[in-house]
Amino acid sequence: MTTTSATDPPYSPHTLEVQGTAALLVDDGGRYLLHLRDANKPIWSPGSWGLLGGGAEPGETCDQCIARELREETGLTVPGLTPYVTVDTLDASGAIEDRVLVYRGTLNRPAHEIPLHEGIQLRWTHLGETAYMTMDPGTTAVLEEHRRHPQARLDSGGTPPTLRVRQEGPRRRGSIVGAHLVLVRDGAVLLGKRHPDSPFAPSTWHVPAGHREPGESALACMVRETSEETGIAIEASDLSLVHTVDQRNPWSPVPRLQLFFAASRWSGEPRVLEPDRCTEWRWWPLDALPGELVEYTRTALAAIARGTSYTDSGWTE
Repeated sequence: MTTTSATDPPYSPHTLEVQGTAALLVDDGGRYLLHLRDANKPIWSPGSWGLLGGGAEPGETCDQCIARELREETGLTVPGLTPYVTVDTLDASGAIEDRVLVYRGTLNRPAHEIPLHEGIQLRWTHLGETAYMTMDPGTTAVLEEHRRHPQARLDSGGTPPTLRVRQEGPRRRGSIVGAHLVLVRDGAVLLGKRHPDSPFAPSTWHVPAGHREPGESALACMVRETSEETGIAIEASDLSLVHTVDQRNPWSPVPRLQLFFAASRWSGEPRVLEPDRCTEWRWWPLDALPGELVEYTRTALAAIARGTSYTDSGWTE
């Protein structure tokens, strides 16, 4: 993916009207509201994280388009939206495939409180986290522009600058890495019940887990996530890798490595520290696990009991 600015040489002889709009929504903590788009559908940038928005309808102004798209996708009405940048997506020859006007606005509302009517998930995201996400190239360009220029740079006529994005070829995708804690006491494993509004596995039991952040090892992630979610203190030196689930899901183009760690010792008792994600912690006997359990977690616990270190999931038809 190549991104150029409005000051680069001309790139296409023909002109094109704006075809759609998008919303760059930023909270007071500097995070961006990103939208995980449906995969395996004939839509723009399927399976990628992008901005809320969509194509304009006949006779519709850009202001009307962004207001309608936000209302249809999330029920949101965001006051004070202002044009921020135009994104032109170019084909291999340099011709414009798509032109989108991006509006900027401020929103401070937990993602789980926003009803989502289209797509998979909403997530407040720091810029550094996007390196580990499957991103729509145009969205990546907009976020980088906002990092450099937080305020809109409109010309004397009120027109925002243009970003030109070219997809140069297939992108090599990595894997999302998740760290999971298998904490066993007196034959029982610690499980948390996920919030009913959780985008993934609502009202389902799961071990303490999370995704590693940029520059963070899986062990460091496990220590941090355990502390943030449960208040339990563990040391990286007391963790050992007991199972890996190599996972390919039909709803995501990016595979996932789910690493399960066991702790030889720890301190503290589990507490609900993130009530918007987990509603309770409970010790479940390993021979009487709950019916509503994340499926790959059930698979991992069974494999650990057998002494198996690796499971692949979804790679064969």
